[in-house]
Amino acid sequence: MKKQRTYSQHTLEAATLLGEQIRLGRKQHNWTEQNLADRAGISRATLQKIEKGTTTCAIGLFFETAMLVGVNLFDKENSPIANKIDRTRDKIALLPLRIQANRREVDDDF
Repeated sequence: MKKQRTYSQHTLEAATLLGEQIRLGRKQHNWTEQNLADRAGISRATLQKIEKGTTTCAIGLFFETAMLVGVNLFDKENSPIANKIDRTRDKIALLPLRIQANRREVDDDF
């Protein structure tokens, strides 16, 4: 039996918003659901779940379809995401070692 996950209202709203933005981008490109699904390498049913904001879809699928239709994922700035990754890693490196290092794996499976 598959484990049932619960998500915060904020997470559900964010997934719904991204799905709606993907749907809008697809329609602005005048693409059918099948056309975008083919471009993303997914089934039409999976695309429909993404556009509804279903949280069971892999985040990579959300990101890939968003990129294909031109949804800007993080901000309006056009700097490459790689630069943002580097800046974030630099900030993590500045944290005290007790915060950086995860010395033991947390067993949070209740």
